Order: sequence, then C-alpha cells, then structure tokens
Amino acid sequence: MALFGLVIIIFWFSLYVYVPILPSYVTHLGGSLKMVGLVVGSYGLVQMVLRIPLGLVSDGLGRRRWFIVLGMVLTLISGLLMGLWPSVASMLVGRAMAGAAAATWVAFTVLFSSYFPSQDASKAMGLAMFYTNLGQILATYIGGYLAELLGWQVPFIMGAVCGLAGLLLSLRLQETRQVKREPRQISQLLAVIGQKDLLIVSGLAVLVQYMTFATMYGFTPIYAERLGAAASELSLLTFWSTLPMALGSLASSWGIAARFGTKRTIVLGFILGALAAAAVPFSRTLQQLYITQAVGSLGRGVILPVLMGMSIQAVEDEKRATAMGFFQAVYSLGMFGGPIAAGIIGDVSGLTGGFLSTGAVGLLGSWLALRLLPEGKARAGQVQRQVEMGGR
Repeated sequence: MALFGLVIIIFWFSLYVYVPILPSYVTHLGGSLKMVGLVVGSYGLVQMVLRIPLGLVSDGLGRRRWFIVLGMVLTLISGLLMGLWPSVASMLVGRAMAGAAAATWVAFTVLFSSYFPSQDASKAMGLAMFYTNLGQILATYIGGYLAELLGWQVPFIMGAVCGLAGLLLSLRLQETRQVKREPRQISQLLAVIGQKDLLIVSGLAVLVQYMTFATMYGFTPIYAERLGAAASELSLLTFWSTLPMALGSLASSWGIAARFGTKRTIVLGFILGALAAAAVPFSRTLQQLYITQAVGSLGRGVILPVLMGMSIQAVEDEKRATAMGFFQAVYSLGMFGGPIAAGIIGDVSGLTGGFLSTGAVGLLGSWLALRLLPEGKARAGQVQRQVEMGGR
C-alpha cells in the first residue's frame, strides 16, 4: 500500500510539475488564449478517447499493473518532448501525450480499490485522490520556483526524470493474478455503461472537471500574471489551489459523505466551486486570488472522490475497469471542453466572461445534483455501520 501510494504521488508529480507555468509559457511562445485552451484541453481530449478502450482491455486481460507501467513511460516521453523542443506545437503534442499517460489512471484506481472491500470504494478513492493531490501539491509548488531559478524548460525535464523513477518503482507493484477473460461484447459494455447511477455521476463529474480545468489549470494563472505574479507566485497560486483539494479528498476517505450525506456533500461542493470561480475576476490582489482558489479547491476536492466511488460501488469486480474507464472518459469532456469553452469566451468577452460562465457551470452542477441524486445518507450510513462492525 505504501509503495502504491508513492507511485501515485510520483505519477501525478511528473504530470503536473510544469502545470503552473504551462498556460503562461504557451502565451510566451506566441499562443493565443484559444491556443492556451487547446493545449490545456488536449490533455482531457486524449483521455476521453482512450479511457474506455483501456478499461475494456484491462478487464479483458484481467491485468492492471502493466498499464500503470505504460503510463509512466508516456510521462517520461512527454516531459522530454516539451522540455527539449519548446514550441507551441510541442506543447500541444506533449500535453496530449501526457493525457494518454493520464488515461492509464483507470488501471491505477481499479488496482488500488482492489485492496479494499467493495463497500469501501468511496474511501479507497478518497485515499487515492489524496495521494494524487499530494503529488500535484508538491509538483505545482516546486515547478514555478524551478522555472524562475533555472529556466522555463527545467520543470518539463523534472517531469521526465520523475517519470523514469515512477517507471522503476511501478515494476514492483503487487497484483493478484486474474483469469484471462474473453473480450467483452458490445451488449455487455452497454449493460455496464447504461446504468442510470453511473450516467448521473459521470455527468456531474464532467462539470467538476470543467470548473477545475477552466480555472486552476487553465486561465487563473494568466489572470494572476495580470496582477503581477512571477513564476514562483504562480506556484503558490497552484499550491493554494491543490492543498484544500487534498484535504477534501482526505475527508472523503474518512467517510464525510456517510456522516453529512452524499447528496448534501456534492451540492455544497458545487456551490463552493461556483462562488470561487465567479469571484476570480473581482480579486484585486494575489492574496484575494489565493483565497478564491482555496475555497473552490476544497469544494471540488470533496466532490470528485465521492463520485468516483459511486461509479464502481455497485459494479462487479470484473467490470470495474470498464465502469471506471467510462466514468473517467466522460469526465474528460470537462477537462477538454472547460478550457476550450473558457478560452473562446475569453477571446470574445475577456477573462471575466470566462470565469463568470464557469461559475454558472458550478451552479448548474449543484442544481442537477439536487434534482438527480437520491438521498444518500441512509445508504452511506449503512456502509459505515458495516465498516464499524468489521466489514474491512
């Protein structure tokens, strides 16, 4: 478990160490706001395309570890590409390749959740997301300082080096050997992805990722630059955008939804994210901007692990990678569409319009959660009682 946690931390560190400077670097290389949105969004587009096929193949083979190894190889290559050959085109191709690496997160989550009882799926995802956010916190805090002290290309090289380290460690992960299965038929795939609960939580996750990638991984760093932020201060910005998210994920692993209610937790998280996004263009100092990012990050950090756990909680073990692949492929729409939509709106009406529209997306998510999600407190409470009775 400790080794797996370290691999997760290194994986996301390698993918995010250059993220604080990526939008600004693209503009420095001559890219427009629309191009910034395309570079950032390419990361989600590739995931949207690859995650379902990866889930199907993983379920068919009954293996997860080698997909994790593949993900590490891709992080190594993408970091080298962007670090050694800097251009707008290499940023686009390299970040898309990083998206292919991130698509293997399907295998990470399914293998990690296999270490827990099925009723603890949300807690497993909360812990996995905590490791994820910890890796992103360390990466984004360090990345800006590396760029300011040693040059813009150094964070990309650092990502490649960490990808190599993660590759070596991932070869030591333990996996229970499973029987190889026949390829899943279309009817079986439709039976998995056609489940109403899976469709609802996947749709809500789209809106969570829209908010995340349109703000903290998209245009908030550009707004911070207009307030006078240097590269090191962009790292602080991303730090305050990820630390509360990590704490929110940790709270999910402790069963906050079981105590507060799944529906209430998700609705409140969306409201916090919406208010934070809408407040960005009214921030007049970096300190005010840090506060908006911390509030929004906390809200989103609580939501996503709960939705991830709900996506596989009622799914048989042999179909979990398919369900998780579908869930992650669908939420990649938000990772892709959020930055591109906000970039188009930003080119037309300025950054203020992009942030306000993102706030509206958050309010839409809270309304949909309120309307579509069942009251989850009873079910969550039942799960919690099972745990307390020795279910783990």
